[in-house]
Amino acid sequence: MSARDRILAKLNAAPVLPKAAPDIATWYATHRSTESTAEKATRFRNCIEFAHAEVYAVSRASWLQKLWEVLSAKQVGKLLVAPGTAHGARAIAELPSGEIECKGYDNRIEDWKEELFHDIPASLTVARSAIAETGTLLLWPDADEPRLMSLVPPLHIVLLDASTIHNTFYEAMTAEGWSDTQTCGLPTNALLISGPSKTADIQVTLAYGAHGPKELVVLLIGDEA
Repeated sequence: MSARDRILAKLNAAPVLPKAAPDIATWYATHRSTESTAEKATRFRNCIEFAHAEVYAVSRASWLQKLWEVLSAKQVGKLLVAPGTAHGARAIAELPSGEIECKGYDNRIEDWKEELFHDIPASLTVARSAIAETGTLLLWPDADEPRLMSLVPPLHIVLLDASTIHNTFYEAMTAEGWSDTQTCGLPTNALLISGPSKTADIQVTLAYGAHGPKELVVLLIGDEA
């Protein structure tokens, strides 16, 4: 018997001792104290702004005005929206058509790939929720808002309801019932976004927009914002 065989034989003969599963819920219960919606919104904003995102506090009535102001300030004249969503339909109906052209994501990617990658400067999507601890947006891509909407255009604008911000990633998964795939509708790719796309070389020189949007704007909806 070779040395390798003897080692494997000893490993196979070793008794398997049961190990208790870690009590994750208890650990997270003591990891972060209970916070109000306003406190979570503040912590989320501080974290994501530190990662070079822009955040604007808006109301349900005023977010479209702020969207127009952001697009105008950045000299963006075309916006990719999802016509099948309430916010997308509102953008199409209410943004000044002479200033902002709303392009609907309503075709197969194969039919307009060149335009998407070369002629769409900005997109508007909605966040399912967010994580205060890390300043992270949770996006839930679907047929109306495919993930390319948040990955391709250089400017990504996200609507986020402040009341949907969770303390931690664990809280988000448990509160939204991610483990129950039948009811939560877990997508093929759930997106976690903590700022504009960025990368760094061996000299730790940070560059933005290398693998996605160069700019991230969050319209934070609610009095708590």
